[in-house]
Formats: sequence, structure tokens, C-alpha cells
Amino acid sequence: MPQNPVATIEVAGFGTMKVELYPEFAPNTVHNFIDLAQKEYYDGLIFHRIIKDFMIQGGGSQTPSCAIKGEFTKNGVNNPIKHERGVISMARTSVMDSATSQFFIVHKTSSHLDGSYAGFGKVIEGYDVLDRIATVQTSVGDRPVQNVVITSIRVETFGHTYPKPVCVK
Repeated sequence: MPQNPVATIEVAGFGTMKVELYPEFAPNTVHNFIDLAQKEYYDGLIFHRIIKDFMIQGGGSQTPSCAIKGEFTKNGVNNPIKHERGVISMARTSVMDSATSQFFIVHKTSSHLDGSYAGFGKVIEGYDVLDRIATVQTSVGDRPVQNVVITSIRVETFGHTYPKPVCVK
């Protein structure tokens, strides 16, 4: 079995977080994230929703990306990842198969999300960066007063090639 891929998330003025991705639990979600990162999709986007002691959310763009099946228990997929501090998960609307590019990183354990959102990895370095981002001043809609910019997201796949994501129709 190949080593799990590791995403490096560079955030301007805050530093770097490294996130180990878990394709064994949410394979298509991981494929989607890797595909977007390899296309440099996330470069220059922001963490647009930040709630201290809950999560930081980013990856939203006006450029469309495909919607993928929600890989979580309530959607018929056995995904045991708990939404504890440091877990990365896909954001979505109330439609179970509506995840596209937006993701969130859990700041404080949020077990009410377990089974309802596709967790697909966990921070392995950079909790200090997560904490600094989670405590920025926010305004209406939990939007940061000053933009928190994702400089880049790159994924080390350790020589393994991951397929393109399967989009829902």
C-alpha cells in the first residue's frame, strides 16, 4: 500500500499546515482534492468563513468544479473519520452530493458533524497556524475582516498516481 498523500497548505502571513489525506476512507473526495490542488485551483483563494472553536472554511471560487458524492455514513458510505480537532472535511449544501471544492478544517472537536460530512484527512503539522487563523477578527457571515489567503496547496503523492474524481450527474 502506498504512503498516504500529504497536502501542504501555505497561508499568507500565517505559515504552513501539512495534512495527511486518507484515500482508504474517502477515495473520491481525496481524488477530487488532489486533482484541484494539482491544477493550482486553490492558489489565491481565501478562508472565507472562520468560526473560533469550530472550523475554518475555504476553497470557494467562482470557477466551477465538479460535484462529488458525499462520502459519509448518512449517505451510505462507511467513513469512520470523526470530526475532531485538525480533521479536514468537505463542505456542502443540504444536498448530500453537492461537495465541490470547498473544505473545512475542524478547530475544536465537533462530533455533531460525524457521519454527515466527508472527513478525508487530518493535520499532522501546523496546529499553531490553524489556531492563529481560527482567532482572526471576523464580521458578518463569519467572514474575516482581513482576507486569509491560501497561497498554495500542493500534494505529495509519493509517486502514486491518483485517478480523476468521479463527478455526480
